[in-house]
Amino acid sequence: MPSPSANRIRIIGGAWRGRVIRFLSVEGLRPTPDRVRETLFNWLGQELTGKRCLDLFAGSGALSLEAASRGAALAVAVDKSRAAIATLRATGEALGADSLESHVADAQSYLAQETRTFDVIFADPPFGDDPWPWLLPACAGKLAAGGFVYAEAGHALEPSPPLVPWRRDKAGQVHYHLFALADSPAG
Repeated sequence: MPSPSANRIRIIGGAWRGRVIRFLSVEGLRPTPDRVRETLFNWLGQELTGKRCLDLFAGSGALSLEAASRGAALAVAVDKSRAAIATLRATGEALGADSLESHVADAQSYLAQETRTFDVIFADPPFGDDPWPWLLPACAGKLAAGGFVYAEAGHALEPSPPLVPWRRDKAGQVHYHLFALADSPAG
């Protein structure tokens, strides 16, 4: 029998702090744990007021909704699962998340056509995938000056230029990293 907390996460900061959101069971979906999200947003400075964020493997929408809750001007959620995006859209509407924009697409094709730059890019693909050789360089090309790429994987990652490590940690089997552009104020 599933636990009562199955397919539920809570928003840990910002305007919607403590709100519980539900998400669908989708193969490969592994929401970022509360503890990891708390550390990530401590690294980013808690408030994201006016920032533009991109969540490339949105899944449950936890990272996009945390960003919107913390004042992001734009929180773009991308996932190839139509059902996951439909659920995220409904949750965003229920919360009044005006800054949430969502797209059904795979990360690689979305990045190839996106023309905007972002202050924070979240990359948390299913652990069974290995998109890092193309994903990190593609993210670097969409990063605004002073921006960060958050990467979550089942193993430690080493970025190639122009990205450099900024922060990293591990919780259980989750390795999480914050990368910056080498020539930016953050790097």
